[in-house]
Amino acid sequence: MRSLPKAILERSQTLTEGGVLAPKEFLHLGSRAAVDQAFCRLVKSGHLLRIARGIYSPPVRVRETLRAPSAELVVQAIGAQGNQIVLANGAHAATSLGLAKATQDPEEYLTTGRGKQLDIGGQRVGLKHAPYWMFSLGSTPAGNAVRALAWLGEAQADRASKALRKKLAKDQWDSLTAVRASLPSWMATAIGKASARHEMP
Repeated sequence: MRSLPKAILERSQTLTEGGVLAPKEFLHLGSRAAVDQAFCRLVKSGHLLRIARGIYSPPVRVRETLRAPSAELVVQAIGAQGNQIVLANGAHAATSLGLAKATQDPEEYLTTGRGKQLDIGGQRVGLKHAPYWMFSLGSTPAGNAVRALAWLGEAQADRASKALRKKLAKDQWDSLTAVRASLPSWMATAIGKASARHEMP
């Protein structure tokens, strides 16, 4: 019978970059204490990185050196494992749409699941729980517009909505206006005003 560390290591080697492992996947091979001890040994030996409590990921080998996996790939794998949606935060969305300048804030992603702090090879990454309406349009430009507006806030909503009306393709703007009923009232109002201004002769 394979040793626990060997079984865990072999499983980790089948993962693509950013893939994650959880101790509970190996409880059929030993007690929780034994599984936890095996994971601890693999972390100490450099074969695994401890991302958060109960979440581990193998480092990526590049020639003769090892590096941490991509933060984005790790958070997407965590989301898939927990059947959660994970998307970049509002600051990133606002930057991608040209509504804000890039910031040096710590990386943060929004999730429909529980919030948690991750340590990906020394890089601190946050998973922040957000209301479901922020995810209604996914990672599309219209979805980014929702998260950008939420991050910018009510005070900048009119200005930002006016800019978005010019930046977004018609189908994306139509998608945004179609979900207004599920958005905060101040956001829905700003989007409605931007549509009305655009339609004026």
